Amino acid sequence: MPYVDGFLLAVPKANLDAYRALAELAGKVWMEHGALSYVECLADDVPYGELTSFPRAVQAKDDEIVIFSWITYPDRASRDAINAKVMADPRLKSGDAPPFDGKRMIYGGFEGFVSL
Repeated sequence: MPYVDGFLLAVPKANLDAYRALAELAGKVWMEHGALSYVECLADDVPYGELTSFPRAVQAKDDEIVIFSWITYPDRASRDAINAKVMADPRLKSGDAPPFDGKRMIYGGFEGFVSL
């Protein structure tokens, strides 16, 4: 069962083209270094909940869109090795500020539990 890194973030709608360019580059780099899949999704049906919700989790503002993404790997050890290569890859070291507020990004690694 694959190991999964999951991400949740808010991107200003005005920065969506810049985010797409970054995501396409990042996805290419992750895949070249051995990731099994790389997926980025735009929020479509994510109501603002009273207590909890995707928009609340990342403190999304009215001019932002929530992004839910994930990367899959064969296992945790592969993920750790792939991520080390990705973080060292010069293509992702532009020095430019990302087109989103990284302080509000939620991320983590998950071990597969059920897969049908």
